Amino acid sequence: MEATELKEMTNALPYFLAHKTVWAHYDSEVDVLYLHFKKPNHADNSEMTEDEIIIRYENKDIIGMTILNASQRLQN
Repeated sequence: MEATELKEMTNALPYFLAHKTVWAHYDSEVDVLYLHFKKPNHADNSEMTEDEIIIRYENKDIIGMTILNASQRLQN
């Protein structure tokens, strides 16, 4: 794993550590990884980052992430 990938992961760690449980679902048909930090969640806003990750918000709090092309991120 490259150092850049590790840095990206450490940037996401605060969101994982702030929640007792994180739910994940991978849809192989569309190659999308869904991460939920709260259930139930009702996103009222979202934004897409430059690297095709959709950040979902509820009342300005991050409640989940949708990672597009998830399997391609594993390839060197």
